Amino acid sequence: MTAPIRFPRFFVTSPAPCPYLPGKSERKVFTELRGDSADELNEALGRIGFRRSQTVAYRPSCLDCQACVSVRVVADEFKPSSTQRRALKANDDLVSIECRPWATSEQFELLQKYLAVRHPGGGMTQMEENDFADMVEHTPVSSYVIEYREPGIGAEPGRLVGACLTDFQGDGLSMIYSFYDPEHEDRAGLGNYIILDHIRRAARRGLPFVYLGYWVEGAERMQYKIRYRPLERLGRAGWERVSEDEQRRLIASATAPREGRRGDPLPAKDGNQVEYRLVD
Repeated sequence: MTAPIRFPRFFVTSPAPCPYLPGKSERKVFTELRGDSADELNEALGRIGFRRSQTVAYRPSCLDCQACVSVRVVADEFKPSSTQRRALKANDDLVSIECRPWATSEQFELLQKYLAVRHPGGGMTQMEENDFADMVEHTPVSSYVIEYREPGIGAEPGRLVGACLTDFQGDGLSMIYSFYDPEHEDRAGLGNYIILDHIRRAARRGLPFVYLGYWVEGAERMQYKIRYRPLERLGRAGWERVSEDEQRRLIASATAPREGRRGDPLPAKDGNQVEYRLVD
């Protein structure tokens, strides 16, 4: 006799200020990931726009806004732009290693450096090392930390310059959180390179997609996601390809010169950490 299917219970967070759009509030719907079916549940929810944070899968459920749009790169059809080819060439000597999801002091130090430069004053700057360990290690699904190191000398590993917490799913790779050395003088485009490497990894494994999380039109720090082609977005009718003309327009808008803009895209992430309380 087949065991009954356990349907997840869903909960909703209280409204809070939106980290992307000033004047807006955000609300999330979420459920716990646990048990032997956590991988399958996480993958099924990922296909309908959920993201993972530790043992929770969540997605926006805002009352007055639908600006957050799930996007994914079609890995086996991806064609890098000239800028992306330069990032590949500049960083292809890096040694990438798939590590089990176990946090290290070296990773945490790199994260602190990244946050201090790219997100000063953000909520994650208050993160302590044990908080970082929770973020990496509390995973009920198939996850890895992919480290990016400069070539070492002999048996000694090289300098850690980037890392990404990644979920491996049946239909692709989901980039949960990535960070890198934002001030490395000889490593232009590190954030870009980490995404490009994930696209290559997915294609080599025969996985169709790389999930980048949410794209928010009008939020500058989310615009880097629109630069990867071809791109699919999740709408009311399911996943659909962003047309060449529309993506060209969005890329032109995202790359237009603005005061204070920096050249390296921010990595895949979905804002500050959220505390999820199990309240009906």
